[in-house]
Amino acid sequence: MVSPEELEKIISDLLDNFYERRISALNGLDLKKTLRRKNPYLYRAVGINKASEIVEGMLLAYTSSSDEGIFGDAFFEPLAKAVSGGVVSPSEGVDVAIETDRKYMAVAVKSGPAVFNAQSKRRQITEFQALESRLRKLQKFFDPVVGYSYGRKKQKEGSTTYFRELSGQAFWEEITGDPDFYLKIIRLMKDKPQEHAVVYREAWDAAVNRFTASFIKEFCADDGKILWEKVVQFNSGK
Repeated sequence: MVSPEELEKIISDLLDNFYERRISALNGLDLKKTLRRKNPYLYRAVGINKASEIVEGMLLAYTSSSDEGIFGDAFFEPLAKAVSGGVVSPSEGVDVAIETDRKYMAVAVKSGPAVFNAQSKRRQITEFQALESRLRKLQKFFDPVVGYSYGRKKQKEGSTTYFRELSGQAFWEEITGDPDFYLKIIRLMKDKPQEHAVVYREAWDAAVNRFTASFIKEFCADDGKILWEKVVQFNSGK
């Protein structure tokens, strides 16, 4: 059982890790690569005429998507390992292994509950089955679990899915034995996000300025108007 002081330190360190990777991702963004993945027709259709609006829209769309992945990798996965008493799984696609005398629980930690399509679900099953095959000599009950770090997704009663699915409170309680653990996570973040927000805001503003200057140079006329056809040619031309 992790003490409250230890848990607070773990959460603080993981938030440091999350923000470090978040800022690194922001600083490493490439305007043109990002612009190629966006819909220029939509920007035009909603009446955007300022380079800075396009840039901020791209950055917001990028960060809202990338933050979820970074948070899962940098925060939820290592937190699950640290508080469960488990170890890093020896198999791809499984993050934490929690072993007792009679059971081997293999946990794939997911950030949110909407992560699977048919193909990725089959791949997850294959990864669990490969690990089960490798561990057969242990002669322990193999318990494959997909843990969604938040949300209320529940497995349908009578489901024949190969693995168990647990989310939110149920997931954290399963691996810690504490029904309030899901609340402790957010409670013990305390003021850490606000401390990081200042540095992140500086990186964000610098990225907006950097990208806006580059966009104006590449895609605006001398009078400042956006050259929409040039944007579309860059985005969608052969």
